[in-house]
Amino acid sequence: MLMAAANSLITRETFRFFRDLARNNRTEWMEANRQRYKQSVVQPLRNLCQAMTPAMLRLDPRFDCTGRSGANFSRINRDTRFAKDKTPYRAQMYLKFSVPFSRDGETGQLYAGFAADTVTAGFRIYSGSKRKDSAWAQIAEPRLQANPRWPAQQKKRLSRRYESYWYSTEKGAWTKHSGWPVQDGKKLQGWIVRRKLTPLAATRNAFPRELSKIFRDLFPLLRFTSLRD
Repeated sequence: MLMAAANSLITRETFRFFRDLARNNRTEWMEANRQRYKQSVVQPLRNLCQAMTPAMLRLDPRFDCTGRSGANFSRINRDTRFAKDKTPYRAQMYLKFSVPFSRDGETGQLYAGFAADTVTAGFRIYSGSKRKDSAWAQIAEPRLQANPRWPAQQKKRLSRRYESYWYSTEKGAWTKHSGWPVQDGKKLQGWIVRRKLTPLAATRNAFPRELSKIFRDLFPLLRFTSLRD
C-alpha cells in the first residue's frame, strides 16, 4: 500500500513553494498562489498521510489518522498575536501522528516536517502552557521517577542514527540543550529526537517506507512518554 501511493506524494514543487513563500510572505502573494499551495503542499501531504495510515495503525490502533488540520497537519497561518515573527505564514508544514489525550493536553507526536531546504522526521513532546494537563506531567514524569535509567537506555539504542535535544526552564526562560535529557523531567519543557533528510530523499518512491522505519524506531519514546497501558 505504501508503494502504491508513492508516485503521488512529495515532489520538488512542494519545496519550491516553501522557498517562494519565504521570499514573498504576504497575504496578497498567498491569495494569488492559493491553488498552487493546495496542489503542491496540501494534497501531497494528504496523500502521504493516507499512505502512512496502515503503518501507523499497526504501531497502535489509537493513532489519529483522520487527515484533519490540527490533528494531522500543522497550520500554515501564523498566529502573530504572541509571535516575534509577524509574517502571516509559516514557510513549512508538519505531518504528525499522535494518540488523543485527555482534556486536549499536550502529548507526544511522531512527525515529518517539510521546509524549503530540509526534511526532518522524528519524535517530539512538549509540556505545553498547561503542564499539569500534559502527557509529560501525567505519564512521563512518573515513569522516569520509577525508571531513571530509561533515557540512557534509549540513548544507547538510538544515538548513532538520531539527533536528540531538549529544553528546560532556566531563570524563567527556555534553554536548549544538545544530547539526551539528564534531568528528572520536572523542568523539562520539550524533547525532540529526529533525523534530518534531504528534499531529494522525500521525493523518492522509498520515502514512505523510510519514514515508516523511523517511526517504528521512535515509537517506544512516544509509548513511554504518552500512552497509557
